[in-house]
Parts: sequence; structure tokens; C-alpha cells
Amino acid sequence: MMGHLSLSHFLVVGGLLFCFGLMTVLTRRNAVAMLMGIELILNGANVNLVAFNHYVAGGLSGQIFALFVIVLAAAEAAVGLAIILAIYQMIRNIDTANITSLRQ
Repeated sequence: MMGHLSLSHFLVVGGLLFCFGLMTVLTRRNAVAMLMGIELILNGANVNLVAFNHYVAGGLSGQIFALFVIVLAAAEAAVGLAIILAIYQMIRNIDTANITSLRQ
């Protein structure tokens, strides 16, 4: 049987997601992996938003804000992947160390 989950359990999970995403963004040179790290950061923030809303505020404000962040993350992923594809077509590499200019 599962015990009671408190706010601290959700904060730890959200903090771990945030830290793993930050570590991914800071250590990877591949642009797609960096986008995945940004998605982890946003998901960690969403876990914390929904947990605080459930345990502290009540209502639906945390869920609505988390939904807004999810929509923003989808738009960021679409624009980011479009930019990465354009860079790949130009220089045939998505390693961020090799990207020095967006001009051709």
C-alpha cells in the first residue's frame, strides 16, 4: 500500500527534473539534446506548479499555468527544431561549437 505523498515529495521530483535538465543543457553540445534539457527544465517547473497549487492554493490556477507552460514548450520545440534544421542544411552539423554565424 502506498503511503501519503506530501508536498516535499513532489518538490524533490520537480527539483531533480530541473537539475537533470540544467545539467543536460550545460554539458551537451548537440542542439537537439539541449532542447531536450530545456523540456526537462520546463517539466520540473510544471511539477512544482501543480504540487504547490494542490497543497497550498487550491483551485485550478496552477493547472492552468502549467498548461500554458506546456503550450509554450511545444512552440519552443517547434521553433527550435526549425532553426536546428535550417542550420543543419547550411553547415551539415548540429554541434553548437561549430555554429559561429547564422549568415551564409
